[in-house]
Amino acid sequence: MIRRKQALAITAVIAALSLTAACGGNDKKADGSDDKGDKGYSGATASLVNASDAKGGELKLWSPQDVDFLDPARAYYGFVWNLQRLYIRQLYAYDSKPGAAGTKLVPDLAAGEPVLSNDGKTYTVKIKDGVKFEDGSPITAKDFKYGIERVFAQDVLSGGPTYLIDLLDQGQKYPGPYKDTDPNKMGLKSVETPDDHTIVFNLASANSDFKYLLAMPSSSPVPAGKDEGASYTNKPVATGPYKVESFASGKGATFVRNENWDQATDTIRKGLPDKVTFTVTTNPDDMDQRLLSGDIDLAVDGTGVQQAAKNKILKDANLKKNADNPYTGYIRYFAFPQTVAPFDNIECRKAVIYAADPKSLQNARGGPTSGDLGANMLPPGIPGSDKKYDPFNLTSGKPQLDKAKAALKACGKPDGFETTIAVRNNRAPEVKSAESLQAALAKIGVKATIDQYDGKLSSSTIGSPENVKKKNYGIIVMGWGADYNSGSGFLQPLVDGSFILPNGNNNYTEVNDPEINGLFKTAAAAATPEAAAPFYGQINQKVMEKALYLPINFDKALIYHNPRLTNVYFNDSMGRIDLAVLGVGK
Repeated sequence: MIRRKQALAITAVIAALSLTAACGGNDKKADGSDDKGDKGYSGATASLVNASDAKGGELKLWSPQDVDFLDPARAYYGFVWNLQRLYIRQLYAYDSKPGAAGTKLVPDLAAGEPVLSNDGKTYTVKIKDGVKFEDGSPITAKDFKYGIERVFAQDVLSGGPTYLIDLLDQGQKYPGPYKDTDPNKMGLKSVETPDDHTIVFNLASANSDFKYLLAMPSSSPVPAGKDEGASYTNKPVATGPYKVESFASGKGATFVRNENWDQATDTIRKGLPDKVTFTVTTNPDDMDQRLLSGDIDLAVDGTGVQQAAKNKILKDANLKKNADNPYTGYIRYFAFPQTVAPFDNIECRKAVIYAADPKSLQNARGGPTSGDLGANMLPPGIPGSDKKYDPFNLTSGKPQLDKAKAALKACGKPDGFETTIAVRNNRAPEVKSAESLQAALAKIGVKATIDQYDGKLSSSTIGSPENVKKKNYGIIVMGWGADYNSGSGFLQPLVDGSFILPNGNNNYTEVNDPEINGLFKTAAAAATPEAAAPFYGQINQKVMEKALYLPINFDKALIYHNPRLTNVYFNDSMGRIDLAVLGVGK
């Protein structure tokens, strides 16, 4: 997701779930909708709504969550990856089409498909002619290499996905360009640039997911001469139809036309509005009121409207026709860091899982329109998932107090214990979820204190294992969506021990199990995604057997858009309305 952490969060979204179809079936939900999309809604989950190529106007985007980073190497929130489709391009990108077509990667800055050699370990990519940065300078292979080298500088540029480090380092221990002794800062040996239009990637081992990684923002080209390290996030150099005119942390950003973007080189983006504004708000209910009144166009964070607006929309046919209730590709969950006692004991973790009230947790997030009850940690739509796999019987929707008390006794805490739940202060459903769990745990003698932290500081708060232990965060509320449509794209950042980081960490439980780590390597070596899928199913089961997570739901969101918007559809690679093609009608 986002990550497919969607400040989550994904994100995610990274990217990619064909969830409209994959989470399907014909069972009616409690709100009257079905998995394929309620016909009374706008229909944007299945097709493009209000098609138009008209240019002009201002696209007004709001969010209760600030961006993590505008810097492509550091961004990991799912909604930011969507926002970056406006100003950042990669070698490959998800096609701007509804349905399954939106999960397909197509050439963006690449001239065509990669050429594989060396038993699948070498990828050679040609770059399009005539593509430029916002200052008019040509984009070359060296710019791509430098952009990727920046990912290695985790001491300066933490926060983003780190898959490329594992695949490209090969024991070199490359420190990133800021400590690169090469005079041209081109010292990463596994990436070669034989000429300005050719870039060659030499992987440590064959990996059929590598093209997905080339579609991530972290693989975007960056001109070395314009890189300002950690400050680059304030004004990254654009390659898309828009460039950053201004950015203020906690307030928002303004994007204006990039005069050196050429539509002839870009089959993905339309660049219709004259200007795009992004505004951060501390009042989600006020944002919803503005949205329903037509003052703004879209709540871009993708988590949907608050409960008051949800009730209003579902009761008003005129409002409902501009709304949709898609699967977002996320799982909402609680994570139990094993470094914080007593969650180093599996039985104490089980006690929390059994004590939880799944139906109450679903209601805390907004009821049935917020998603299906969670059963495990691999969502429907990801190869290897099994929605029926429910080892803790969570889909029964009821707390299991007898099992919870037995687990407490088994972990040596028959009278309960004290712990702290960490939750972002700008996510009302997450706060309510924490309160629901707090109340449920009180029934078995567990006293949980809720610590609300600044959501924009997730990377340094819950993403710092040292801080998690210092703050005694025994339970973390979070959500996650796939970085790309594979079990590795969803699970690896969460449960692979090699992904544990000192900052920007997403493996909150700090699980580092050799068997789980080995299964990821086995899956990566599989010839096809279909062949890899069973291994991801095995990983999911091993993770659940360790009682490391309490899944809340397979997430859905009630999304409302301004009826004046054109080219509205949910891109299945992100579970969000695609910003790449949106226009502003009269």
